[in-house]
Amino acid sequence: MKDNRAIVGDNPANRDALIIEHLPLVKYLVGRIVPQLPPHVDAQDLMSAAVVGLINAADRFDPSRGVLFKTFAEQHVRGTILDELRSYDVLSRSMRDKYKRLEREVTKLEHRLGRNPTSEEVAGALKIGLNEYYELLEDVHTYTFISIDDSWEDNEGNPLCLADVLCENDSCNPQQQVIMMQLTEALGHAIDSLPEKERLAVTLYYSEDLNLKEIGVALELTESRISQLISQAMVRLRGKLKLHKI
Repeated sequence: MKDNRAIVGDNPANRDALIIEHLPLVKYLVGRIVPQLPPHVDAQDLMSAAVVGLINAADRFDPSRGVLFKTFAEQHVRGTILDELRSYDVLSRSMRDKYKRLEREVTKLEHRLGRNPTSEEVAGALKIGLNEYYELLEDVHTYTFISIDDSWEDNEGNPLCLADVLCENDSCNPQQQVIMMQLTEALGHAIDSLPEKERLAVTLYYSEDLNLKEIGVALELTESRISQLISQAMVRLRGKLKLHKI
């Protein structure tokens, strides 16, 4: 996509052009999350909400801040997707509590053991059986995929999130590029330290853009097992990321 820094946000013609040009971005973002959602979530409603996010982004875009419209729009679209999912109770309090407990135990074990804990060790810390632990990973599966879009802002109010780092987003201003370099280095070490299958699953999903079924074929594992591997990997990575937020 072309650089939209020079576009004046309050010009109706330019506004409409921005919206039309970035509709494929909306379709892509929605398309990446829909396969991870429960069947009761309406994909068309999600798409409609995401388009509203794009329109709001076009209305609010201020090119003088030095941020590409694509970067600005992504954050707004992700935000409206999250709001829509909350309306379906996809991000229920119960799911968030389960996820936080899981993340907390994984982080504690990692600090105590000095390495990534195994599934058996995490299950033991949670005082549940291994099969129940795998079921827990399935329960929080949706949250782990959605939560990579949780964002924070740098000192100038520019948005950045884990999804940007994993997807190697290059639409950043200079300060974001510095932050990205720091996070990328930290995550690079974290990803390299993941168990082999988790590392491969994460790399194929975020870098090679494969879906869960395709990754399962490549690794000769079931789609359900790939879901568990990525969920477990994201719990590890998010725990490490918290130590490096700027």
